[in-house]
Order: sequence, then structure tokens, then C-alpha cells
Amino acid sequence: MSLELVREIALAVRATGGRALIVGGWVRDRLRGHPSKDIDLEVFGVPQDRLAALLAPFGRVDPVGQSFPVYKVNGLDVALPRRESKSGRGHKGFEVAGDPSLSIEEAARRRDFTVNAIAWDPLTDTYEDPFDGRADLARRVLRAVDPKTFGDDSLRVLRAIQFAARFEFTLHDATAALCRDISLDDLPAERIWGELEKLLLAAERPSIGLALALDLGVIDKVLPELTPLVGCEQEPEWHPEGDVWTHTLMVIDKARQLNADLDRPRLLAVMLGAVCHDLGKPSTTAVIDGRIRSLNHEDAGVAPTISLLDRLNIHTIDGFDVRTQVVGLVAHHLKPGMFCKAEQVGDGAFRRLARKVDLELLARVARADCLGRTGAFDCSAMDWFLERARALGVEHRPPAPLLMGRHLLELGLSPGPTIGEILQQVYEKQLDGEIRSVEEAIAEARRLLRSTGHPESTGHGDTETRRQ
Repeated sequence: MSLELVREIALAVRATGGRALIVGGWVRDRLRGHPSKDIDLEVFGVPQDRLAALLAPFGRVDPVGQSFPVYKVNGLDVALPRRESKSGRGHKGFEVAGDPSLSIEEAARRRDFTVNAIAWDPLTDTYEDPFDGRADLARRVLRAVDPKTFGDDSLRVLRAIQFAARFEFTLHDATAALCRDISLDDLPAERIWGELEKLLLAAERPSIGLALALDLGVIDKVLPELTPLVGCEQEPEWHPEGDVWTHTLMVIDKARQLNADLDRPRLLAVMLGAVCHDLGKPSTTAVIDGRIRSLNHEDAGVAPTISLLDRLNIHTIDGFDVRTQVVGLVAHHLKPGMFCKAEQVGDGAFRRLARKVDLELLARVARADCLGRTGAFDCSAMDWFLERARALGVEHRPPAPLLMGRHLLELGLSPGPTIGEILQQVYEKQLDGEIRSVEEAIAEARRLLRSTGHPESTGHGDTETRRQ
């Protein structure tokens, strides 16, 4: 976004007797030394019916919103200062009206935290900071602008959590007390997930936000599947860091640290896999022969994982089946280590596992799981596992079946359940490495047909074989 465009608009506004200020996150991030691309411009002193015409010389003007229009001009968001009054339950239960006569202080009062209530004048390079947000930035504190209206928008509780993690700020005590008293049951799944996604992807240490969420009671309200992890003991020899909650936070941070090279949907799959990987431990943990064990916690973790994904309405993201992958990551996160420790694991085991989960993502979650502990542990098993998967060409998907339904039709088999049975039997042999070509697959299909007494059409079979 060009500041030159912003200044040109600000000059045009000033020529009409008004004033244009950059507001919100861009100002906050500029003061933090982390420039942002997204600019919001607030225009004072220009009536609503004149604003669009004023902006027209600077590019196409697209109004967005119904009750209160925001104008988009070359990627820039321009709006009047607004008045908000609570009119109903929920984060959308507001009546909003533009008011160009509002003072800068009153316009900033509707914002959530003081660090987001600072404005910057692009013409004079001066700040308008009616709620002392710059001091809170220096103190690295999140403080509510207006305690009386903060709770009107329950989404602010989740924003506090992800901001605290992203900026590594603490939450002001009085604001934390406000957050604890705010019900979150009016928030739809997509808004909850929107803030959690920012926490998982934009924070270097998402654990900061999750620890705050636990302190504020938010985990109980929006991610109750995680609550039983708190206080669930683990065997100190393997988990000297403490309970499953502590371990999970460490795994989440490792997953974020180690996987920045992934695209958005795959990184989300890994991060959610880290969040959910040990959800099965609370229901399976017991002391056996003097040691703390969590036998079969992989399988036991599937149900609470599905419950969490259902609550957040997570399915496919950017064309990638995140839901299926997360369930697979939870159900098999111990497999890389188990495969490495086993005396002999055949290629077929890798090929079959690739039918259930992306093996590279699995290795990534397993590595974070291994490293997400205190103490020194050998995590080389994950490198071995991924190298083996890549050597077999199954790191992202299982082998494509060599035998197709059309082959069986050309052998004279009529459509029906027998086709599926033959295809599955031949594919199992392919996964075991016993069948390596289409010709071998067709030959095996013939053998299976003969063994069942099926009247094979030899002529069609010969023709098909010659075609390969």
C-alpha cells in the first residue's frame, strides 16, 4: 500500500476542511517497528454523501457493507468515524452510524484495546493518542479502552488471547477480569476459528495465548476437549516437563517453529495435529507396574479430535482436506517412532499408512511431539521415517492402483460387487510389492477369477494384455 496515495487523499480531505487519519493496527504495528500493508483511513469533517465523490479521482470506489459503508480505493479502506450502540446479542448486535462530526477521542473510544486506538496523521507525522496507547505499547500491555463497553463484543476476549501471543504482551489485570465475566456462547464457529487461526499461524509462540485462554476460562468455553489435559500426569522418564497440558503447549510451539515452510492449509493441519495429538491421554492414563502409561491413546484421541473439529466447523481449507489429515495425524502420531524401533517394517506398512495420512505431515507432527519436552531425546526416527517414505514415493499419497475397473470389464467381468473385491485384493498385493506392473496386476486378476470359477473371457484378456 502506497503512503503517497494516502497523503494525496489526506490533502484532498484537508482542502474541504476535513482531516484524514490512519487508524488501527497499521499505526500500532508502525510503532512496534513491524510495518503492515493494510491501511484503514478515517475521514473527519466530510459528510457521508460527499465522501465517495471526494475519493473518485483516486481510483475505483467500491462501497462495502450495508448499514455503514466502507469505501475501498486501490486496496485502501476509507470510512467515516462511527458511532456504535448495542442493539442485540452477539458480536453483530450493533447499530452503526457514520458521524463526521465525532471528536478523535470519541471515535477511538469504540476500539477494543488502547494500543489499537492510536491514530496517525500522514500529513503532519503526528499521533493522536487519547487513551495513552503508546505508553501501553512501551509497557507491552493490552488494556481495554472503555471498560463499560468492552464486553459488548465478546469476540474481544479471543482477540486479547491472540494479540497477547502475537505481540507477547500481558493482559492488564482489570481487562482480564472483564474477559473472565464475558460469555462466549454468542460467537459462531467461524468467528472463534478466525481468531484461533491467527493465534496458531501469526504467533511465534501460540502457547502464550493458550495459557492465557486457560487462565481466563476460555479453554473451558470454546475448547473443552483440552481441559482434561491439565493435571493429567505423564511418566517423568519420558516427560520431565510435567502434565499433558504443559507438553501440548510445548509441542504446539515446536510445530510452529519448525514448519513455517508449509502453505496455509498444511500448516494448519500440522498445528491442529499438535493441538489434538494427546487428547486421548486423559481417558487412557493409568499407573501400570509402577509406571504411568497411556496405552492406545492414539485411538482414544480420535473422538475428542472430531468433536473439536466439529465445534470449529473445520473441513476443507483452500482445497486441502484438513479435517481428514488432522484425524489421521492424531490416530497415528506414534507410528514414525514405532516403525523405526521395529526390527523390520515392510514397505507395505508405509504404503498402507499413506492411505490414512500424509506421511510428511505425520513426520513433522511426530518431530514436534518428540522435541516438545524438556531434557535430551533422540528424535532421529522422524528423519528415518520421512526418508523411507520419500524413497517409496508415498510421502504425500499412497500408490495409485495399477488395476482399474476397465481392465476387469475387458476380461469379461460384469459390473457388480465382484469388481470391487478383485480390485481390493490385487491392490493389497500391489501395496506389499508383489505386483509392480499393469501386466502383473491383470495376470493376478485372471488367477483370482479362475480360482472362483468365473467364466473368464480370454479373448478380451489377451487384447488388454497386448495393449499394455
